[in-house]
Amino acid sequence: MFTRRGFVKLLGGGFFGAMALGGYAFGVEPLARLSVARYVLTPPRWPSGLKLADIHACEPWMSTRRITSICERANALGGDVTVLLGDYAAGMNLVTRYVHSNEWSKALATLKAPLGVHAIMGNHDWWEDRTAQKNGGGETFGHRALAEAGIEVYSNRAVRLEKDGSGFWLAGLEDQLALLPGRKWKRASMGGLDDLDGTLAQVTDEAPVILLAHEPDIFPKVPPRVALTLSGHTHGGQVRFAGHSPVVPSRFGDRYAYGHIVEYDRNLIVSGGLGCSIAPIRFGVPPEIVVVDIG
Repeated sequence: MFTRRGFVKLLGGGFFGAMALGGYAFGVEPLARLSVARYVLTPPRWPSGLKLADIHACEPWMSTRRITSICERANALGGDVTVLLGDYAAGMNLVTRYVHSNEWSKALATLKAPLGVHAIMGNHDWWEDRTAQKNGGGETFGHRALAEAGIEVYSNRAVRLEKDGSGFWLAGLEDQLALLPGRKWKRASMGGLDDLDGTLAQVTDEAPVILLAHEPDIFPKVPPRVALTLSGHTHGGQVRFAGHSPVVPSRFGDRYAYGHIVEYDRNLIVSGGLGCSIAPIRFGVPPEIVVVDIG
């Protein structure tokens, strides 16, 4: 028989359970956990690599010290090439201090890989730079900070790299949501600065192509010539239950929220990212370094 005392106990248990889950999602998973997601693909002649996405530098959630420790962990994993997929800027206001680009870029400069460290920009890197928004293009403070730290930055550019006598192309898009709408910017709608066709036109031979694109929404437009696209942006929804994310910043919903997606023999890997945007909450999607073994 369901008594009032039983109901109160159930209500109390539900309350404290919710408090515990909330504490974990707010204070443990985004701040204290770091996982390694590993994917194995089989296209021929490609190197292994590491990808770090959506750092969102700010305190206390993603301090310079924590970024440096993540870079040390990534270096220990040993990939041939390391790629950074954008969103270095904070992306939220629930912080105790914003980490300046001179600080997070110096932390990222500790990354090492035989074939180098390569980066693209994300939407928040553009959105938090008022000068870049006013100019409607050019460079952000993120572009400059990474370049000054010795990290290759790609803005609709493709570069040929070589490993053990076999070449491959690394192609990086500028951000697809770079320019905010608004009267002060004299723009009626969101604008992108990505140029997929122009970037791939720089590929001059049949060597494999890896495409770096911050938002995965470009994937339906990616031609079969590109067998692997690497993206971030979604954070896996930041909250994920049983392989499903209820809220995803993508016009495709959960389709490109997280993980390894194969469509028409083309591969997309979407990282869960490292930091948080909008709110410092993660549940079921701990911060992660992605390792992709290809060969």
